Amino acid sequence: MKLLNKAIGLLVGILGGMLARSLFKKIWQAVTGEDEAPTPTDARRGWREILLAAALQGAIFAVVQAALDRATAEGTAKLTGEWPGEGAGDEADDQSGGAAGKSGHGP
Repeated sequence: MKLLNKAIGLLVGILGGMLARSLFKKIWQAVTGEDEAPTPTDARRGWREILLAAALQGAIFAVVQAALDRATAEGTAKLTGEWPGEGAGDEADDQSGGAAGKSGHGP
C-alpha cells in the first residue's frame, strides 16, 4: 500500500508542478502584461521585480501542492479507511480535529 501511495504522490506532485507553473504564468501575465517572469540572472531586471516574481511563484507552488496533497490524503482515507499521513491514529490529533474526516480547524 505504501508503494502505491508513493507512486500516486509522485504523479500528483508532477501534475501539481505543471498546474502551478501554468497558474503562475497566467497570474504574472494578468498582473504585469508580460509573457515571461524575470529570471534571477536577467541583467535588465532589478532585485525588487525578481524577488517579487520568486515569492509569488513560491507561494503559488506551495498552495497548489498543499491542496493536492490534502485532497490525495482525504481520497485515500475515503477509499481505504486509513489516513495515509501524519497523525493517523494519534489520540491528540483526534481531540484537536487533525484526524481523517475532521475539519482541521482546531479545538
